[in-house]
Amino acid sequence: MEESWRSHDDKHCLEKVTAWGCRAPAKEAGGRSDYLENYTLPHLQEFIKDGVLVKEVMNSFITKTFPNHYTIVTGLYEESHGIVANDMYDADAKKKFSQFNDSDPFWWNDAVPIWVTNQQQGKGASAAAMWPGSDVKINNTTPHFFMKYNFSVNFEERVERIVEWLNSSDPVVNFAVLYWEEPDASGHKYGPDNAQNMSSVLEEVDKHVGFLMEKLKASGLWDTLNVIITSDHGMASCSAEKLIVLDECLGREKYTLIDKTPVAAVLPRQNKEDVYNLLKNCNSHMKVYLKEEIPDRFHYSHHKRIQPIILVADEGWTIVQNESLSRLGDHGYDNALHSMHPFLAARGPAFRRGSSQRSLANVDIYPMMCYVLGLAPRPHNGTLANAKCLLADQWCISVPEAIGIVIGVFMVLSTFTCLIIISKNRVAPSRPFARLQLQNDDDDPLIG
Repeated sequence: MEESWRSHDDKHCLEKVTAWGCRAPAKEAGGRSDYLENYTLPHLQEFIKDGVLVKEVMNSFITKTFPNHYTIVTGLYEESHGIVANDMYDADAKKKFSQFNDSDPFWWNDAVPIWVTNQQQGKGASAAAMWPGSDVKINNTTPHFFMKYNFSVNFEERVERIVEWLNSSDPVVNFAVLYWEEPDASGHKYGPDNAQNMSSVLEEVDKHVGFLMEKLKASGLWDTLNVIITSDHGMASCSAEKLIVLDECLGREKYTLIDKTPVAAVLPRQNKEDVYNLLKNCNSHMKVYLKEEIPDRFHYSHHKRIQPIILVADEGWTIVQNESLSRLGDHGYDNALHSMHPFLAARGPAFRRGSSQRSLANVDIYPMMCYVLGLAPRPHNGTLANAKCLLADQWCISVPEAIGIVIGVFMVLSTFTCLIIISKNRVAPSRPFARLQLQNDDDDPLIG
């Protein structure tokens, strides 16, 4: 029988800390990759020392919460899995989606998350502590055990529930995900470059990592679990001097703003071309795209929920209608920006020890998880080969190693060639020109 742990309390601040595991939880901290370099995080560093580190994860565009959480567990770009923003409108169904209204399977059924696949393929039960979408009947299925989002439940309670499920549940849980809001909530409030405030926030996040490790060790699970710690996005600093005010460019009667800054979705109420042209001339720090003009690299143009006009603010700029600045840090920007990239750390029997690689796309996390779990993956946009250097049982060569091997082979072959030439010269010393000796049949005429 399906067990759930639900509350209908606050859903504000649904932003960031996540984790998954193969018989293990994974915890994702919504923070930038450079937090590891700029702050002292002893528990996280201990975790990384025994495992692997991806220094930058290329997340999916748009770099917001709901879309990237669903990308991680489906391996699909947002245009493929259908969760294209934190706030959406489906014109055909005339339905609206937001973090306060996200429980209709209609929005989620374009894709099948890994917790469903895990249970459908009979590998074991899945569990989830507040991961976006995990309390929704997707493909008519939820994780066997789950906690509905409740901001008032602290991190320790979430971990204890996950560990309980992993350690003594019936049926046995072999996959679990865990979500935590920090350091995202504080990054919005203070800005990621506020060292004084962010230092204390990240110290607390690091203590949470230590608490997770302690609980897994105490339960006897630590040496048998594979644990991933990652995030859905990074964070950029914002400023009141960097506002793009839409009311200065066009009247609100001309459009409906479906999703907001820093990537805003615009549904024109009047002539689309007129609205587009007014926005195009609005502010030089904002790119304006018709849906059909969105760059291919964003993988963000082939779903009906993507609105006719998309606005993309430059890093650090905020799109408002006529409001004041509400936050000093934000995400959602172009996913090529380093400030939008989180890191990924993993440890356990499936992963190498003391290894690192520079980057990985977040669509590649899904096939890696499927491999570790022994699942046949659903169609996805990721590539397992990109994660092979993280896995203990996979042979891989990094690009520098491959270049080194090619150069080394070339040098060895060149050396052998020289030795062969030298050897031949020694065996057959030069001699005066002699007439070519022909075989008898060489004198046969060429035509007859």
